[in-house]
Amino acid sequence: MDYGYTVPNILVVDDERDLVSLLDFNLRQAGFETTLAHNGEQALQAARRRLPDLTLLDLMLPDIAGTEVCRQFKSDPRTKAMPVIMLTAKGEELDRVVGFELGADDYVVKPFSMRELVLRVKAVLRRAAQKGGDRPRSELGAIRLDVDAHRCFIQGAEIELTPLEFRLLATLMSRAGRVQSRERLLTDVWEMSSELETRTVDTHVKRLREKMGAARDLLETVRGVGYRLVDPADQE
Repeated sequence: MDYGYTVPNILVVDDERDLVSLLDFNLRQAGFETTLAHNGEQALQAARRRLPDLTLLDLMLPDIAGTEVCRQFKSDPRTKAMPVIMLTAKGEELDRVVGFELGADDYVVKPFSMRELVLRVKAVLRRAAQKGGDRPRSELGAIRLDVDAHRCFIQGAEIELTPLEFRLLATLMSRAGRVQSRERLLTDVWEMSSELETRTVDTHVKRLREKMGAARDLLETVRGVGYRLVDPADQE
């Protein structure tokens, strides 16, 4: 894959040294540069010395919890936009939700396929690098999006969305009235193979709907198919 003139640098953060070595080898084989850290403090220091293009972050670290490292990354203007993929043995839905609410771009449960992980890294980097493209609708019923500022308003009140939730809502708004399958959303929003697990789509839609308040009924579940954002103007 052509990333331009610079080779992406991946910060790998995990206290399992054998796994770090394996990740280091596979990422370099895939054409990336790597920076390695075995605890949270090393990760924070490494990111200060050189801003990574993406961080692979284990949640179970010996000094600082991975969730706290992610929170610090996302609260620092310098690293806020840096993509984070969480690596963890915790696969429960609640753990995934917490990770995404902190701003993680993806969540990979151990044990995982190295090939799949590399594909996920490439997909997240590709999303981060994308510029322009078709602009979604800025208003639909009670929903208003400020695409340039990455802000969402429901009945004039701003709501907090994670980057993935914002992208999901923007995609659904751009296709208002049309049913989007889970597989299609995985491909277009996550840019992941539709053969991968689709439950992550359900998790995000559930959380997004909860945040939409008065506009939540506009996000419909079409059983056995997928999801659709309806335009109130079409129902008049």
